Amino acid sequence: MHLVNSDPGGSQIGETVLACADAQRRLVDHLAGLTDAQVRQPSLLPGWSVGHVLTHIARNADAFSRIVAGAQRGDVEAMYPHGADGRSADIETGASRSAADLVADVTTTGERLVDLFAQCDEAAWAGSGMTLGGTVSIAELPARRRGEVEIHHVDLGIGYSFADWPDDYRRAELAKRTRQWASRKPMGFTDLPAAALALPPADRLAWLLGRIEVAGLAPAELIG
Repeated sequence: MHLVNSDPGGSQIGETVLACADAQRRLVDHLAGLTDAQVRQPSLLPGWSVGHVLTHIARNADAFSRIVAGAQRGDVEAMYPHGADGRSADIETGASRSAADLVADVTTTGERLVDLFAQCDEAAWAGSGMTLGGTVSIAELPARRRGEVEIHHVDLGIGYSFADWPDDYRRAELAKRTRQWASRKPMGFTDLPAAALALPPADRLAWLLGRIEVAGLAPAELIG
């Protein structure tokens, strides 16, 4: 990947782009030596193999690249032009590829997105795109992509764990997911349960993301 601007869009966004690039690099480094047998194994996500998760990571990069490139042209593009069904079909189609093809896909698509981030000017960062859930600001995408990579890196189930998340990512994501959890509760009941607060921060975030079950706690929503 080639970061043509070490501080795109101002210091905060620039730092997030660099963190996103680092998450991408660590993922690709970890995939070195991945075998065809491993990509056929079940991932930690129900119903998905390792190949499904890798394909999802790559198609997410393509989808973000589509709307970032659109914003650079002054257009508002859709992440998934064929909707949720098209997104699912692409993942199913790509999941059965060889390990070499899957890793190459994750590598090239992720690097292309980081390069596009680095090329954004103020007008592009002020732009927007359309996700399956509605409009998203381009300025939000580096943090979103970092989360996609970090969370699904764990979901692969090949040795990267919640404890491996960088401290700054864990803190920011934990605060974000705690706010989201509280927003779904009635007024006056927005504090996390005591059993959740007793968990180590990485495990608490994993619970909030629906990745682990904790005795005495209702499951949190699975974040895909």
